Amino acid sequence: MATELPSSITEPGVAGFVQKFYEDIAIPAESFARAVAFAISQPPEVDVNEIMFRPTRQEG
Repeated sequence: MATELPSSITEPGVAGFVQKFYEDIAIPAESFARAVAFAISQPPEVDVNEIMFRPTRQEG
């Protein structure tokens, strides 16, 4: 896990929910990095001005 958010939540019920959410659904940091690298590697005539990140997995 590449974020400290789940470990910073002290409310027990909420902490467990957030931890499970991150394990099951959250997008790995490496995926964000690859998308950003793609965007900044485009030639000058290509304008990537918006990237939307959404997990393909859904809450069940």
